[in-house]
Amino acid sequence: MNDSAHQAKKRFGQNFLHDPQVIARIVRTIHPQPGETVVEIGPGLGALTVPLLEKLGELQVVEIDRDVIPRLREICGHAPGLSITQADALSVDYRQFLVAGHRLRLVGNLPYNISTPLLFHLLTYSDAISDMHFMLQKEVVERMCANAGDDAYGRLSVALAARCEVAHLFNVGPGAFNPPPKVDSAIVRLKPRAPDFAIDDLVLFDRVVAQAFSQRRKTLSNALKGLCDIGQIRAAGIDPGVRAERLHARDFARLANGLAAAG
Repeated sequence: MNDSAHQAKKRFGQNFLHDPQVIARIVRTIHPQPGETVVEIGPGLGALTVPLLEKLGELQVVEIDRDVIPRLREICGHAPGLSITQADALSVDYRQFLVAGHRLRLVGNLPYNISTPLLFHLLTYSDAISDMHFMLQKEVVERMCANAGDDAYGRLSVALAARCEVAHLFNVGPGAFNPPPKVDSAIVRLKPRAPDFAIDDLVLFDRVVAQAFSQRRKTLSNALKGLCDIGQIRAAGIDPGVRAERLHARDFARLANGLAAAG
């Protein structure tokens, strides 16, 4: 596919996928079926859009770059089944794409400069989403999948563990893109689901997690000052002297549930 007619824009974090083998592998992994409601975020020059349209017949896409949209329509042969929403993916209400009886399947080569806030935005629609397959910076995917005690473990790891199954599927080298990014990439699959532990107040849970990791070298008793005291941490069965990186999502849930109960 000739992408020389459109210059990648740094402010949109554009790196256009062009490797046919990688594209085919991603589409096989997604395994789109006619009748499904699929939304592609950041279609760019249609590397995934074209094969997805061929499989589905109809496809919703969200694209921020208005200059690329005419080129995208042309590449897709002005297919009537292609519906384009020109918008910032961070501000889109994804419920608008829902069709009765179908949850959404989200896919995309996400701009790496907004990937973490975008994931948090998308997770607010988790009840409406069946699954998500994204190309992300490999380092971010490692954070998403990390377990307590891992170097990559942090706020994102805990937030996702409370909301979905996360699978690091395969890596993609810089040469698969134009222009090539300076980092390795990876395909990740997220499947929203309820955790196997109770979270009484998700907003409070997120607040506890965010504050605990905001100064990750500090012990919990220091990091959570102003939110809870040593006694409340101990009441949740947690050592106040440990750091956030040692706690599992269920530990944070237990602590947040205790704070919620205390009012």
